[in-house]
Amino acid sequence: MEGALTARDKVGVQDFVLLDSYTSESAFLDNLRKRFRENLIYTYIGTLLVSVNPYQELGIYTMKQMELYQGVNFFELPPHVYAIADNAYRMMCSELNNHFILISGESGAGKTEASKKILQYLAVTCPMTQSLQIARDRLLLSNPVLEAFGNAKTLRNDNSSRFGKYMDIQFDFKGIPVGGHIISYLIEKSRVVFQNHGERNFHIFYQLLEGGEDDLLSYLGLVRSPQAYLYLTQGRCAKVTSINDKNDWKTVVKAFSIIDFNETDLENLFGIVASVLHLGNIHFVEDEAGCITIPDQSQIRWIAKLLGIHLSALEEALTYRKIEAKSEEVLCPLNIDLSVYSRDAMAKAIYGRTFTWLVNKINGSLANKDFTRKTVIGLLDIYGFEVFDKNGFEQFCINYCNEKLQQLLIEMTLKAEQIEYELEGIEWEPIQYFNNKIICDLVEEKHKGIISILDEECLRPGTPTDLSFLEKLEEKVGKHAHFQTHKLAGPKARKQISWMEFRLLHYAGEVTYCARGFLEKNNDLLYRHLKKVLCGSKNGIIKECFLVEELENRKRPITVGTQFKNSVANLIDILMSKEPSYIRCIKPNEGKEPSKFDDILIRHQIKYLGLMEHLRVRRAGFAYRRKYEHFLQRYKSLCPDTWPHWRGSPSEGVKKLVKYIGYKPDEYKLGRSLQHSLARFFEFCCYS
Repeated sequence: MEGALTARDKVGVQDFVLLDSYTSESAFLDNLRKRFRENLIYTYIGTLLVSVNPYQELGIYTMKQMELYQGVNFFELPPHVYAIADNAYRMMCSELNNHFILISGESGAGKTEASKKILQYLAVTCPMTQSLQIARDRLLLSNPVLEAFGNAKTLRNDNSSRFGKYMDIQFDFKGIPVGGHIISYLIEKSRVVFQNHGERNFHIFYQLLEGGEDDLLSYLGLVRSPQAYLYLTQGRCAKVTSINDKNDWKTVVKAFSIIDFNETDLENLFGIVASVLHLGNIHFVEDEAGCITIPDQSQIRWIAKLLGIHLSALEEALTYRKIEAKSEEVLCPLNIDLSVYSRDAMAKAIYGRTFTWLVNKINGSLANKDFTRKTVIGLLDIYGFEVFDKNGFEQFCINYCNEKLQQLLIEMTLKAEQIEYELEGIEWEPIQYFNNKIICDLVEEKHKGIISILDEECLRPGTPTDLSFLEKLEEKVGKHAHFQTHKLAGPKARKQISWMEFRLLHYAGEVTYCARGFLEKNNDLLYRHLKKVLCGSKNGIIKECFLVEELENRKRPITVGTQFKNSVANLIDILMSKEPSYIRCIKPNEGKEPSKFDDILIRHQIKYLGLMEHLRVRRAGFAYRRKYEHFLQRYKSLCPDTWPHWRGSPSEGVKKLVKYIGYKPDEYKLGRSLQHSLARFFEFCCYS
């Protein structure tokens, strides 16, 4: 690729808008297949980019490629993720407004890689001063650190993001990157203590054991073998051929040195990681008196040392619970199950809060207080829609988030597009599409939605259980068209839903959730006694994560589900305030095999990603539109009447301009405030 299109680039059509049979899903699939077989993984729908994960290196992300797409008009070169990044950057610079790039698709479709490529492109191709190279490097190197602590191997993806991430890249008025800010969402804490067969814990545990220096492991009381730790062996998948933990450790350590972590920070951080591993190996035994003891003290001694807490206080907090009775505190012994619960709750709590601390620490290193006027490009890399053989509370939250993002896409493209034609006074024939608001309401509606029902059951006096939660769901939302249980489903569906499961008919397909664990994970409670011990920690990070003020607050903490619902609502507000670009990622097969194109799997993704509806809307209307002021400013040099200065109204100037260019009546429309045109015609006309 040297600027002009080669014969290979022209396989199929580069923009689905140009398909002859644009309403045919089969023609859409056929075009995608033709291009994929030639390793052409990118195709446009107007300005939306469809990306198919190739599961192999294609050599299309070189410095030469970056230079090729820099400052070039969007449609001049073949579709590429760099074109999306460059277009968003140039629009931000020329119109001085904020943008975001929404990267969506199911787990394993390549969202995280797309996010990295955009970040690398902006960091490399934007204007740069020597003094701001540190900010650029920190932006780039925050990724491997967050992936180490927040990503893991799942059945679908060897590097699956188990947390959501939204990053703002901040630019000054010259378009120079000056800093950034990261917001994280719902890290999957349950993975710390349990993994399904074929899955791993978070990468950092294996990286530390595989790559950590002998002196460091000795200081932390660790041995190199992951098989030595309960929290790392449940998935029976410690080694993964596609992952080099030793090399990844080197990358993470290098990143720490760039993003402002000092030796004390790292000592405290690795101490926490090691403590989690030691916690998993604590074994509880019931003695003759019925009391719970920890016969092997070696693991708990390491935890006490690394976290800087008293050994006896920690042992007591893991085997007893303090209950306040009038003016005194009474120690109640725990049984083995409750001691294991307490141990696992501690592991999840310190890891989850440490991850939040890590994000805040990275944000501190990315912040640039010298620049007050900034524009931003936001990057959203968030968990894809998930359907496993067994789906729990985490998948419920993840899929709810995807419902909200789908709703955002509908609001900002399909719905907004059609409203715009009406407001602009342009003739339009409405396009039908499925609005998933009905599903979002089922999950989030106050007092009536699943999250509210779950919260009510968590807070109800007595002994609420996962089964009582399921019964409450049947009572309150049982008649909803997108909800099913074993009791409520028809004969055919009943065979596929067990008595402890419920099914939601999502926009992306049916998902059956096991209700077991919903109450515990939604409450996410850490015994007050154990929290008090952690508040006394001498480990600097734990000290920041567990504040004494928290013990003084007697209010019940907001549940995990409600916290997540509020976070997603805030995210949607952030995105709605910015100009959007979209990348829709597709997984070509379940086996992560290069060159394999699974028609059935891909057809399903085309359907639930709403690509056909998006194509119909783009095809029916005018894919390119600008406010008169911006349009005139960009193209006035093409007409002697408007160049160099136009004295009249912007709309009159645009009329003069398009008439001079030679637009045909069916190739553009002038609305009340916007000029609409067929994008390709005008852009190629201007650049030919």
